[in-house]
Parts: sequence; structure tokens; C-alpha cells
Amino acid sequence: MTSSRPARPARRAAAAAPAAAQPRTPSSAPLAKTTATAPQATAATAAIAPATKVTSAPSRTRDDKDQPLFQDIRYLGRLLGDVVREQEGDAVYQVVETIRQTAVRFRREDDSAAALTLEKKLRSLSPEQTVSVVRAFSYFSHLANIAEDRHRNRRHRIHALAGSASQPGTIGYALERLQHASGASAATPAALKKFFDAALIVPVLTAHPTEVQRKSILDAQHDIARLLAERDQPLTATERAHNETMLRARVTSLWQTRMLRDARLTVDDEIENALSYYRVTFLAEIPALYAGIETTLAQHEQHGPHGQHGPATRLPPFLQMGSWIGGDRDGNPNVSAATLKLAITRQATVIFEHYLAQVHKLGAELSVSNLLAGASSALKALAEASPDTSPHRVDEPYRRALIGVYARLAASARERLGASAIVTLGVPHAAEPYADANAFANDLQVLVDSLAAHHGASLASPRLAPLVRAAEVFGFHLASIDLRQSSDIHEAVIAELLQRAGVENAYAALDEASKQRLLLAELAQARPLRSPYASYSALAQSELGILEEARLTRAQFGERAVRNYIISHTETVSDLLEVMLLQKETGLLQGRLGNPHDPARTGLMVIPLFETIPDLRNSQRIMGELMALPGMKALIEAQGSEQEVMLGYSDSNKDGGFLTSNWELYRAELALVSLFKRHGVTLRLFHGRGGTVGRGGGPTWQAILSQPPGTVDGQIRLTEQGEVIASKFGNPEIGRRNLETVVAATLEASLLPRDNTPAQLPAFEATMQQLSDSAMAAYRALVYDTPGFTDYFFAATPIVEIAELNIGSRPASRKLQDPKQRRIEDLRAIPWGFSWGQCRLLLTGWYGFGSAIAAHLESAPDAASRAKRLAQLKKMHKTWPFFSNLLSNMDMVLAKTDLAVASRYAQLVPDKKLRQHVFGRIVAEWERTSQALSDITGKNERLADNPLLARSIKNRFPYLDPLNHLQVELLKRHRAGERNPRLERGIHLTINGIAAGLRNTG
Repeated sequence: MTSSRPARPARRAAAAAPAAAQPRTPSSAPLAKTTATAPQATAATAAIAPATKVTSAPSRTRDDKDQPLFQDIRYLGRLLGDVVREQEGDAVYQVVETIRQTAVRFRREDDSAAALTLEKKLRSLSPEQTVSVVRAFSYFSHLANIAEDRHRNRRHRIHALAGSASQPGTIGYALERLQHASGASAATPAALKKFFDAALIVPVLTAHPTEVQRKSILDAQHDIARLLAERDQPLTATERAHNETMLRARVTSLWQTRMLRDARLTVDDEIENALSYYRVTFLAEIPALYAGIETTLAQHEQHGPHGQHGPATRLPPFLQMGSWIGGDRDGNPNVSAATLKLAITRQATVIFEHYLAQVHKLGAELSVSNLLAGASSALKALAEASPDTSPHRVDEPYRRALIGVYARLAASARERLGASAIVTLGVPHAAEPYADANAFANDLQVLVDSLAAHHGASLASPRLAPLVRAAEVFGFHLASIDLRQSSDIHEAVIAELLQRAGVENAYAALDEASKQRLLLAELAQARPLRSPYASYSALAQSELGILEEARLTRAQFGERAVRNYIISHTETVSDLLEVMLLQKETGLLQGRLGNPHDPARTGLMVIPLFETIPDLRNSQRIMGELMALPGMKALIEAQGSEQEVMLGYSDSNKDGGFLTSNWELYRAELALVSLFKRHGVTLRLFHGRGGTVGRGGGPTWQAILSQPPGTVDGQIRLTEQGEVIASKFGNPEIGRRNLETVVAATLEASLLPRDNTPAQLPAFEATMQQLSDSAMAAYRALVYDTPGFTDYFFAATPIVEIAELNIGSRPASRKLQDPKQRRIEDLRAIPWGFSWGQCRLLLTGWYGFGSAIAAHLESAPDAASRAKRLAQLKKMHKTWPFFSNLLSNMDMVLAKTDLAVASRYAQLVPDKKLRQHVFGRIVAEWERTSQALSDITGKNERLADNPLLARSIKNRFPYLDPLNHLQVELLKRHRAGERNPRLERGIHLTINGIAAGLRNTG
């Protein structure tokens, strides 16, 4: 260690249990051995706060429950160790072991000898050894994730077999809460039917530069997860040996597969990555989820106090999928009309292939003979219309009908995708294509109804009923693609159109009122602005071209294929009107705004995105002014009297910090609810949540339940971004439960709003405003007002190297390469948060809270007043879901923060005085925040209420630490001018491994 580095806070070792009682966890196990002792990992240090370890030693009961997890991690670690020995040699394996053991000592206690040994060892590594070591620890993180996911599924199954009580985040639990609510009116069949009939819940997959996994790696991990699950089943010795052979092969395949991309990820690649989750999870699990919810509702109706009997009402397709991939142009010059066309074509190809495969299998399964079972007249008509004339199937109406369905489906695919896009299984006769997916679903429903009427309902359950549900949910488009672009781009295109048409030569220079008058006048006109004989800039052609492609897509694949247009940086009403005018120019908006005889009807809902703190504060005014415009009421009525508003979590956090971002979002939501109620319009909020807590991440169930009263009324959309997609949906069972959690939370938040309204809410909100003001001041004082902070950030985090990594089609930043042009304001919010996660500070999820609480308490006039204020904060935590969720998320971030590891990144700052000043302020704020959280919650241990996550952190962090130490060493070499492709590859591999280990960093 150099003498110039900041003093590393001393670690306080957890109290060690007697050796005989220690759980046998994998945390300090060599990769190729099967025995281990328990780590004594802590989350912080005695110098910072007196009691901040992650968790106390788990109980014997907890240990017993987790033994299968420990065994899986040890087993996978042994396989990985064997592969490292085999592929790289014993010498490399021994290097990995030495680094692991030394890093564990560094984590356990303030071991200066371990620190010196570790630094010496890392400096001595050759570039080749470095890459091998990084890969070993990175792949262990991935394998540990697989083992944890398997254990979650195992524990879920054990609870189900034991008939345990419903767990939070399930439909059963939500119905129980509704049932026990005052009066139980929310749990009546009528109330539930009303909810589901009006509900719309849409997870939206987005591509962002924190998604570091290659599809090849994901595919191998899916296979490993499947093979690991097999080991829970009774296997013969031969079967178990074969299973291990296959697992070893897949781990070897991982090792021999390039973890990083040689070229930057393209939009095409992002499309294919997203589609892999449909094949693995969504296509099968969403229909299964619908069936499970219907079963739970039926049981609730039959056994509840209402005494309802008979079949449950079939749910409408309220849960659907959305996507930004291929339509999100904001900051991504690689997205165009061609990428939108590619995205919808690939999506449609996947869903048609699924439908055709399922119909073909149904043809083999439904061998029902009308000599043995009857059939409905509708089914017989469908069979008669089939092109099949085989004498062998004359008495098999279901097979004949399915051959006709298959022929029409194949014709539908060829019509929309081209003759060679889909490989079909021999369709000898031409058939009429389906007009839309509803017609396809209707034909399938004929089979379902006929089977039900002739003692064959059970025959529909395995494949036919899920296929009908899939057709309703996915249509011929699979997922709705949103378009998104920044408001300044729209302004530039409108200015060009007006100038070329001779209407206005200086549109951009007009004031807001003049812009609105001009835009409203054009929207009331029947004639277009564009001339086929005029030439336009590449920008205008591109922007208009993607809207024209959207119109063609809707005609080809259905209106749900593209139905939303998001406007980034919405700051004025004219920002919204400009997009309406662009839609008019491309045929998406019909009619004339304000004309009662020909009212405007827009094809794409225009959705403002409010993301900065000023924009959030202005959101109510902007939407109020919009709805007051002439003709706007009729236009909103034409879109179902609904209007969506998107709220961004990233930029508001980068502007004002964690606490202020959350508070301003809360206030904006309440203001919008009040406004929309006055206008009689249904508000649908679209939450732009990222992976990190600093970008709106955290447990989905708690996040939805903590929304302000009235903001979740059966309608919600939310983004799923970065590596969180793999974490949530890479495993089919976990994917289904994550989707159920969204539905259950929306149900609870919609029908039990009283739980979000504590009696002292006005006083709580007043206190939150004070805390927000103080927190924002503290955050901005560090980030924007500290001289040299930008230099510190760019030196102490791998932000520049992240920008160089080929992990996304979107540029990771605006201006990075020139140090003279670097500003925090120009940095995109995603890599901003990602970088703080890499250096283990995760500053965006907690900074400013400690100062805010300290200022609030210290400003009290006396000790009694301070005690009263602290008591109020404790009550806010216990009775106000918003505040409770805020602290819960911060608790998670603090548990993942590691100041000792972060101190090694601080060494990368060449200016010693700046390094000590900035890092010292961060440490002091961490101390204040951690202590404040303990004072309010009464819990000195981090994650005391979340043993699952605490266990996860304890298991993985001793293996994550070496990646951080290696990253620091590699950054030193790289920035010192050493140029070696292996060194750069090593840096990128550490970024990948750390992201995998933290799981929600993007």
C-alpha cells in the first residue's frame, strides 16, 4: 500500500460462534474443494458506526434450510475449479486460490498484512494470468446466481407442498388481505371482475448499456440451471453421473466461450437477446400465470364468505408485454425505421413459430374420434372448412380443424413476413390468412368449447388453453414497441417542415404561447406540411420515416404492435403538440384537432416523460394546460378517456440525490392524480425504473404498494432494464413469480388504498419536504459544488472504461474522452449509477440522507423536541409505506456498500488532497446515514428484515472482492499507459463479473 492512500476504515469482525456451531457455507471454500468454514463478513467498520454488520449468525433452523444451497454452490465451485485446473493448469488454479484466501482475510478484518500481500500478488500477475483469474471469479458469481435461483425455487416448492400460508407478492396473499379488509367489499367477485376488466399491467423490456451478458453465456446458464434442478429429483447412479457429465460440459463451454463481445452490441443483437427471454420464460409462463390466477380466484369465490360457486370468470388479457428495443431513439443514433421494422419482424417470427409448433403438436395430441365422443356444430364446421381430405382422419374433426388452422396460420405468417421467413411443416393447400390474432384465437376457442361440452375439458388444459391465452396476450406482434425520442429533435424537425412549407421561418425562436398557437392551427388543418417535391434533411427523413414505419406496422401486425410515443425531456405543452403534428404528417393522426365534425384521433398515445426535478415539479401544470386546449378532450376520449404519463427515476436522482428524487416523484404523482380526477380522465403511470435503487430499483411488490394513494388504479407500466432482466426472467419459475408479484401488488394497491394513507400523513409529508431540502443541499454540495469532484469521479470509478466496453448499442455517455469537456451534467444517468456500483460505493442510493436526518434533529430547540422528532420518524417508518420502502431500499444499498474496497479505488485519484477531501466526505456521510437508519428502524444490523438477501451477500461477496481488487490494479496499469489487449480485456471482464455479483447495478 502506498502511504498516500486514504486511511482504510478498520473492519469490525463479527462475533464468532463456536466452531462446532458454524454453518458450512461456501463463502471461504476453495473452488475445487467441498468443505468450508463460515465467513465472518461484515458490511462496514467500527470506525464508521459501532454496529453495522450485515447479519448475525443465522439460526440452526435457517442453516438447515440453506444446506442445499450451500451444497449447490460448493458443487458448482468444485466443477469450476476442476475446469480451471484442466484448462489453465494447476499453477493458475493455485494463483486463484491464493488471491481468494487473501481477499477473504482482507474482508474479515483490518488485516494490513493481507492488504499488502494482496497488492503484491496482483502486481505480479501477468496479463494472461490476470484474465484467467478474473474469469474464474466472474464465472463463480454467475454460478452462485444460478444456485440461489434454484434454491428460491426449491424453497417455494417446499412451502407449496407443506400447504404454507400465502406469501406476500402472491395473488392468494393479496386476496386474503382484501378479504380481511374492513367490510371486505374489495374482495367480492363483482369488485374483482371490475378490477381485471379495467386493468392494464405491462412490464416493458428495455436495452441499456449495463446489460453485460452475451446471449451465448445466457444460453449456457439456462442449461446449467436446468441440469442443477434435475439433481433435486431421484436419480440412479448412472443418471447422476450423466447429469454431472453434462454439467461439466456446460461449465467447460462457459470457460471456452468468449465472455465479451469483440464489437459493440448492435440493436439487432439487443433484439435477439430480449427474444431469448420469451422463449425461455414469457411464452409459457404468462399463460401459466393466467391459469394460476383464475384458479386462485375460483377457490376464493367458492370458499369465501360470498359463497359463490361455478366456474370463475375468464380473465381478459390485462397483463401484456412491452418493449423499447428497436423504437427507442433517445440518444441512440442506431435506431431508425429499419430497426423498428426488424424488431417487429423478429418478434412476429418468434410468436408465429411458437403458434405453428403448438398447433402442430395439438394435431398429434387431439386424436378424438367422433365415433367415441361428440363435437359441437361449430367444431364440425371448422373441420369441414379444412383443406384436409385424408380418409384416415374423416372421423377426427379436431385434427382436421387443426390442419385448417395451421394452414391459415402459415398463410398469415407468409403474408406478414414473406414466404421464406417461417419454415412450416408441409402445408399443401393455399388458405385464407387470418385477419388478426383475435380470429386465430376464436378458432382455437371453438375447439376449447367443443371439448368442454363433450367431456374433454381436461384435454384442453395442457396445450390448447395456454395457446388460446397466448394468442390473446401476444397477438401477432408479441410485445408492443414504444417509440421514444427527445423533445429537441422533434422541435428541429417541426421547424424544418414549417420553414420548407413557408409557414414559419424561425419556429424554434418563438415563445411557448406562439408555438402553441401555430401548432394548434396546423393540427386543425386538413392539408399536410410536407411536399413530395421538396427535399428534407437526413434528420427529418429519419424521424418521419420511423413514424411511417409505425403506421405500416400497425396495419400489418395490429394496433397493439405500436401504440405509444414517449417524449423525453418534456418541458412544455408544445413538446406534446409537436409529436401530434408529426403523426398527422405521417398518417397516424386522423381528423382535425378542435373540429367537432371531424375530431382528431391519434394512432399513438403521446406520452410525456418527466424526469428532471424541474420537469417533475411542472408536470401537473403542463398536463393541465394540455387537457384544457380546444379539441383535446375529444382526442383523449377517442383513446378511451385514458392518458399515460411516464416518470423517470434516473435524471431526478442525478439532479438531486436519492431522497429528493423519490420525494419529488411522490409529489408529482399526487398532483397528477388530483388533476386527472378533476378532468375525469384515467391516469396510467409509466414508471421508468432501472436496476439500481438510485434509478428506482428495489423489490417490485414494495415499490408498487408504496405508491401514493390513487396512483395505482389497476393501470401500471414499468420498465425492466439491464441485467435485472436476466435476474428476474432468466429462470422460468422465478420469472412467473416476478410477474405474479406485479399483478398482486397492483391488485392490493388499487383496492386497498387506505393502507397508504396514515392518519398523520400531512405532518409526515411536511417533514419529508424538510428532509428533501436538506438532502438535496448535501448531495449537490458534494456532486456539483465541490471543486474537483468531477475529476475525482472520473479517476475513482471505471466510468471511462465502461464507455469503452461493448455492452450496448447506445453510447454510454455524451462527452468522456476529453477531460476538459467532462461534466456530471453531460453524463448519462445509467453509467453514472453503474460506475458507483462498480467501486462499491453505490452513492446514488443513499447519499444525503444522513445529513438530512442530522439537520432535522439538530435544529430542534431542545432534547425533548429532538426526541419527539425522532419518534415521528420512527412512526413514519412503521405506518407510511412510502417512507418504509425508501428506508428498506437504502438498507439494501448500504449492505452492498463497502468502504474498505472503495478506499482502494480512491487511490486511483492522483491528487492526494482532493482524494482525501472527497473520500473523507463520503465516509462521513455514510457514517451519518448508517447511524440515522439504525436510529429510525431500531435495527443495528443491515438487512435484519431480509435474511434472504443478507445470506446472498454473505455468500457471494468474498468472491466478489477479488474482482474489485483486480479491477483497481488493472486500471492503474491502463491509466499509466500500459497498452495490452489482454489488460483491457481484463478490465472489461471485471466490470462484467462485478455487475453479475451485485445483480442490480444498472
